[in-house]
This record gives sequence, structure tokens and C-alpha cells, in this order.
Amino acid sequence: MTVRSWLRRARRALLAAGTTAVLAAGVLTGTATTSQAATQGPCDIYAAGGTPCVAAHSTTRALFASYNGPLYQVQRASDGTTQNIGVLSAGGVANAAAQDSFCAGTVCTITRLYDQTGSGSTLVYQGPGGTGGADTAATATTEAVTVGGQKAYALYINPGNSYFAYSSTSGVPTGSSPEGEYMVTSGTHVNSGCCFDYGNTEIDHKADGNGAMDAINFSTECWFGGCSGTGPWVQADLENGLFSGGGKTWNPDQVSQTSRFVTAMLKNNGTTQMALKGADARSGGLTQLYSGALPSGWNPMHKQGAIILGSGGDCCQTNHNASAGTFYEGAMVKGYPSDATDAAVQANIAAAGYGSASTGTGSLTPGSRVSLQATTACCASDYLRHDDADTKVVISAINSSSSATDKADATWIVRAGLANSNCISLESANASGSYLRHYAFELYLSPNDGTTQFAADATFCPQPGNSGTGHSLQSFNYPAKYIRHYDFTAYIASNGGTNAWDATSSWAQDTSWLAAAPWS
Repeated sequence: MTVRSWLRRARRALLAAGTTAVLAAGVLTGTATTSQAATQGPCDIYAAGGTPCVAAHSTTRALFASYNGPLYQVQRASDGTTQNIGVLSAGGVANAAAQDSFCAGTVCTITRLYDQTGSGSTLVYQGPGGTGGADTAATATTEAVTVGGQKAYALYINPGNSYFAYSSTSGVPTGSSPEGEYMVTSGTHVNSGCCFDYGNTEIDHKADGNGAMDAINFSTECWFGGCSGTGPWVQADLENGLFSGGGKTWNPDQVSQTSRFVTAMLKNNGTTQMALKGADARSGGLTQLYSGALPSGWNPMHKQGAIILGSGGDCCQTNHNASAGTFYEGAMVKGYPSDATDAAVQANIAAAGYGSASTGTGSLTPGSRVSLQATTACCASDYLRHDDADTKVVISAINSSSSATDKADATWIVRAGLANSNCISLESANASGSYLRHYAFELYLSPNDGTTQFAADATFCPQPGNSGTGHSLQSFNYPAKYIRHYDFTAYIASNGGTNAWDATSSWAQDTSWLAAAPWS
């Protein structure tokens, strides 16, 4: 979306197989195991390496083979009640079906991410009803994925969402004690806002000086300037700076991490050295992005032992988080993990089998009803709908408190494509016989007049989301153009062109939609 849009809205696998096998078999502890590679979690591997997890969070799976407790908590808007979402079995994948059942017909948010170590570092959203503050909890159904073929949901953070935890007895490293961290995130949902972090932060929500933080940052933010490429990058937020390497100058060994799923790692011995690593979380080994001295002036570290997720350290009691990012899983460990341990953790993540899934709980199968939810950070509560004031198609916020008419306007019946049965057409749920169609590249709701031209204009071919999330709806007769929201109005738009709505900025996000449960 453009600045103009915001203003208008304000008004209105692996490394070497030998190394992996040794660690996965438990040789780090000098003991034999049976089929342990299939049951270990990342925190079991860290413990075997002598660097045990002191905090572990995920919305997708257990990070210990024995963990059988709750992963996260959801709250539904319809009545304010909450429910914990656990795993299908010990050490397994999240029970997404329990969330789907609980959240059916309403909006749910993720209010807590439980600490699987049992040490008390449960992440709670930074807003009223949470830890206090100015932010809100993230919507729970924005992105669905698969883990080992099982459906799970991501924590999909947009600006204005953030999480915080602090327990003085948690064992999270403080001062100059060594620490390691990893998270699985996404290279397709990022921005340059400060600061999409996971890791050690201040207990007072203030910037308390160099070395007061030790958190992984994943973003396109270029703090000190001189960056090469467009990102996103794995960097270290050490307070008063995002570091691509050991200093304020750009680290030439940095590599943009653009995979759909990304493993990001940071380790810091607290006094002399740190390392940064990144990888495709689905396969292959880690890339060493930096290993060397801590930045001058940031050693020794002065960590305080709180945990942040989704924002910088001086957020979000009186201000709002500006960053966007996705969190699937992550952990913090006591000590400085070995490279062999890092490699084994990456192998475990790759073996978990992260993959894309149809997002939301709707379907693009002919005969089904669906609501199409925007995925751009500005508009994640907005749905594609026809406007009662005219025949235009727009996006607007829809929730459980919306009128029955508004909910129906944002609900579509999926039909086999009028011009091609391998594609789809979208009939209004409350205006029988009227379809979404483009005319002069703008979208309207119009009665089917039976012409060949109408059929072509009203046919769209679902494709994987251009941003890596959800679906993109390709125009049948203009295949370079996709349904896009621009300035809250719907068009078919190409990625660059002569029309204002063809702007390249946010095109991938604006043309990606979640197939959500129908509002009506």
C-alpha cells in the first residue's frame, strides 16, 4: 500500500550427513540411543551439546521430544474466551483442528506463547489485557502451514503486534554470560520497521545502552547504512544498533535470506565473540554469515534477561511496534553452542518438514463459500467485498460485530470458471447471479449477461500467493495481472505499469489473499 492509502485509512537438510547423524544419535552425551533422530526436538539436541534451552516457543510444534503441554493461547473476539492449543501427541505438531473449531465464525488472536522449558518465560502480547502497553495480539489465522504434512498456524506479526516475557528465575542469561538463539521465520513477510527481534532484551522496555540486548533481528532494516542487496538479513540487535557483522560497516559476507522458511541463528559469548548463521529451513546446511569479535563498545555485554518477540527493546509500553515478520518456532540456550550442535538443530528443523498450506479455513473449491482476507500489513483485518453504495469492489474491515449485510457482502460462492472450468469465478453470496468481474481493470459486481466477454472478465485462476502466503488470483484474459487492493479499491494489476494500481511497492502482498472461513 502507498502512503496515500495509510492517510486515507486514518481518515477512514542438511550439513554433512556424518555430523548430523552423530549428533542426532546422541553421541554428544556419549550414550547410545534408539531411533532418537525421529523423536528429538531442537532443545534435546541443545541439551546433548551442553547448552540447554532456557526458553522455547512455537506455534507449530513441540521443541522437546517429551513435551505434551500447551504451545499457545488463542482468544476469540465473539465472547472474549480463551483456549490453549496443544500438540497432537508428545513431541508432535500443533493441534490446528482445535483452533479451527474454537475460532469458527469469529476472529481469534494469539495472546500467549508458552515457554516449553517450564521456566516461566511465557510470551504475552504487549497491550491492554496482556502485559500492558500500546500493542495488540496478532490474528491467529493469518497464515497456515504444514509441518510434516500436518496443518499448523504461524504467529504472523504485523506492525502493532508484539510480545514480551520476563521471569527473574527463568535462567535466561544476564550480564556477560554466553547465550545462543535460533528462530524459524519467513523471508516473504518482512519490512524495514524497527525491529523484528527474538531474544534477550531489557526488563524496563527502555534502550539501556550498548549491549543491553542480545536478540536475532530479521528484516530489511539497514541500521548503519551501506548495505548490499535488498535483504532480508539475519542480524544481531545488541541495542543501539543492528549488526550484520562485528562492526558498524556492512559485512560483505551477509546473504539475503529470501526463502519461504528461514532458519536464523545468533550466538554470543558475552565478552569477545559472536556468530550469525542463516539457512533455508526446509533443506540444506547453515551459511556462516559472521564469526568473530563483538563490535567495539558492545563488549562485554550487559544483558538483562527479558525476552522480546516482534519488536525492539524500547517497545511497546507507550509506542507501537513498527516491524512485520513471521515466527514459527525459536529457542534460547545457556552457553555458546558448538557448530556441530548448530548443524544438528538445522537438520532437525529441515526434517520437521515445513511447507505451505491453504491459509484460513475457507476453500477455493467450486461450490464452497469463502471470504478473501488481505495479507498486507496495513490491512490484515480487511476482506474483499462489494460496496453497497455502488457496484465497485473494495476492501474493508469485517469482524464478528459487523452487520449481517457487511458479512454477506464479504462472502463469495466459488463457481467453476465461466470461461475455463480449471479456474474459478466468484458469485456474490447475497446477490445471486452477480459476479466479481473486471472492467477497465477495476473490479465490479455485475449480473452475468451471458456474453463471452463477461465470462472472460469474471474468470480468475488461483495461484500460490505472490508473497509466499495464501493465494493470488490471476486474471484469465490478462494473465500478467492479478486481483489487487490499492487505496482500498480492487483492481487487476501487473507488477509495474502505467496505472497507479500497477505500482511495484507492496504488489506481492497486495495480490496475496487468504482463503478464510466465510463470514456468511
